Amino acid sequence: MTWSDIAPLLWQATKESAYMVGVATVLTAAGGLLIGVLLVLTDRGGLLAARPVNAVLGLIVNIGRSLPFIILLVAIIPFTRAVVGTTIGTTAAIVPLTVGAIPFYARIVETSIREVDRDVIAAARAMGASRPQIVRKVLLREARPGLVAGLTITVIALVSYSAMAGVVGGGGLGDLAIRYGYQRFENEVMVATVLLLVVFVQLTQMLGDFVARRLSHQ
Repeated sequence: MTWSDIAPLLWQATKESAYMVGVATVLTAAGGLLIGVLLVLTDRGGLLAARPVNAVLGLIVNIGRSLPFIILLVAIIPFTRAVVGTTIGTTAAIVPLTVGAIPFYARIVETSIREVDRDVIAAARAMGASRPQIVRKVLLREARPGLVAGLTITVIALVSYSAMAGVVGGGGLGDLAIRYGYQRFENEVMVATVLLLVVFVQLTQMLGDFVARRLSHQ
């Protein structure tokens, strides 16, 4: 294949990967943040201490994190079909991407929030701050560098997951690498997709590190 043949394929696959990772990142950030905060709040000594709730949430997160993505991808096919009406294509791939990444990010959120100085929380409570105010203005604000750094790691994991989604026709760079680079032995396509993935990961890491550093100095 010539470059004129490869370029349009790479451009389309890159757009598909960006779409999958972008939407999955937004959904993962929202879901992971919510679950991570609840894990902290419902733990013993938390603002909403409820051990049974904490135990159930912890179990769900642990199960989600223990499944290899390729197995999860196949295991939730009925759920994916119920949500988007199909199991093939970029939109369908967003479902397992999100389901697989939310538990991963939730644990990072939990860890980041637990690192917030307890004296700061105690001071906020002494000043009469409500629970929502403590969560929003103390816990999340103080944990911002860790949350951003964790989200950066999660996005990079999503890039890897999206490439694996190509195995089941999920589209994107992974699908392109399999259909052309592997099945048709087009080595140029394989090399190009690998380079694009490396560049994407590198840019994501650089941006995440920059934002985390800026937040840590505020």
